[in-house]
Amino acid sequence: MIMENKRNLSTIEQLCFSTIRIEAKNDTSISTGTGFFFNFNIDGKTMPFIVTNKHVVRKMKEGTFFMTEDDGNNFPLYTQHVRITTTDFEDAWLMHPDNNIDLCVMSITYSLNFALEHLHKHLFFKAFEDKLIPSQEQLQDIDIAEDILMIGYPNGLWDSIHNMPIVRRGIMATDINLCHNGKREFVIDAACFPGSSGSPIILYNKGQYSDKHGNINIGQSRMYLLGILWGGPQQTIQGDLKVEVIPTSYQKVYSETQVLINLGYVIQSSVLRDFVPLIKDRYRL
Repeated sequence: MIMENKRNLSTIEQLCFSTIRIEAKNDTSISTGTGFFFNFNIDGKTMPFIVTNKHVVRKMKEGTFFMTEDDGNNFPLYTQHVRITTTDFEDAWLMHPDNNIDLCVMSITYSLNFALEHLHKHLFFKAFEDKLIPSQEQLQDIDIAEDILMIGYPNGLWDSIHNMPIVRRGIMATDINLCHNGKREFVIDAACFPGSSGSPIILYNKGQYSDKHGNINIGQSRMYLLGILWGGPQQTIQGDLKVEVIPTSYQKVYSETQVLINLGYVIQSSVLRDFVPLIKDRYRL
């Protein structure tokens, strides 16, 4: 769980272990995207999953992840990793039933158990939990233009030696309390590159913050999982605007005449709760 400080890991350092680089391939292409860990609470049982976008895994036959080893005392061994490869990759994911919501989840319980029982390795990661999804009351304190963090793997870039992602900053571009264009999403102003698909969007104020009512909270930190990046508008040379998924790296998915305009469309984090009955049904809980 994030925000349980262990052996001097800051909250931001812990957040860097909340994401995972997804490398997927089929017979014709290789692509990368971003996933993050989320603990679903199913009738009192904690079940760890990876969350990402459907378009990251669609039509992909094989997926590869790298997870950092744990030293046995809940601290990462930065340069020691376990490679996890999954075949029948698309089938491993539980898709959101709404075709208009680009979100899917995959259980990692088997991978964790396999690493422990057969490789004798503990794996280190930090998972978001439901309590980090802002409540309706908490949402009322979030203003437009709040600072946000986006953690992931733009253009597939990462620190492969230490298995670390790239942390970027941006701001809220629309009111999170309003469903942008009638959808369960909002917009951020941030540089959203190929490979960023599936990145968690986080509001994190360290030490103090001011809410939209002008109240200044000194000596208090604030962190919420606001949502999941899925796409953004692209502009053609002719000036036309089109909303497209954030492409996955290595794929030649758009022509040279289309450019991203540094806006990202983000699925509201509360949508993750839609998966609870689906997980119960899938795993017969």
